Amino acid sequence: MSTTTRATEYAARFSGLTAVVTGAGSGIGLATARMLIEDGGRVIAVDISQPRLDEAAALIGPSYIPVAADITAEAGPQLIAEAAGGPIDILINNAGIMDGFLPITELDDATWHKVLNVNLTGQMRLVRQFLPAMLEAGHGAIVNISSEAALRICAGVAYTVSKHGVIGLTKHVAAMYGPQGIRSNAIAPGGVKTNVGGEFLSQLAAARLGPIMAATSPGMAEPEWLARAICFLADDHAASHINGIVLAVDGGWSVM
Repeated sequence: MSTTTRATEYAARFSGLTAVVTGAGSGIGLATARMLIEDGGRVIAVDISQPRLDEAAALIGPSYIPVAADITAEAGPQLIAEAAGGPIDILINNAGIMDGFLPITELDDATWHKVLNVNLTGQMRLVRQFLPAMLEAGHGAIVNISSEAALRICAGVAYTVSKHGVIGLTKHVAAMYGPQGIRSNAIAPGGVKTNVGGEFLSQLAAARLGPIMAATSPGMAEPEWLARAICFLADDHAASHINGIVLAVDGGWSVM
């Protein structure tokens, strides 16, 4: 096979496929949606911000289908499913929020519930929404976004617990439904240049974690670097025998 032929096949790897991408108005989600579309896919682009979606849609074109929805709202998953208009092939659970690095003695219930709802419960409910049709079709790729915080302590307690939970969700789905054609994997990013707030709201966390993170972190990644890994795991050809893994995309931070 010639290099040109291989390049053409690669560029069309998502041709005819529909993906749902959450947090698709900016950052990793936007970069992933753009890459899926460039490689032939159709993307149901979900974000809490209508203006962000409108701006992206104007730049990307008709294969980027904007859906302003709150994934924590009861009606959110059904609203997204209606926009898809039928079964989907790929689910990218990307939407997430930070917690100000709050340790447990400084954490309030409202922050705990909000972070867990967005980062973990929202992912679970979208998997639950779309998995039955994937099972009926006999195939489906799910990529959940976890975090370096699931591999080491580098965030607040709510964020840390939520991202550990994402790994449990990912592996459980892979174990239960892998034989029926479902691939469920996760990536664990390190620091990424996004608009998700990463400021320290705790002096204790800043003193305890700040120096360690500064000494070991390889720096901030571009969203596109994460999108490449996500699209690799979403690709039924390239990642056909990969299921239940957590892929660290952190510049080697997890080995330090």
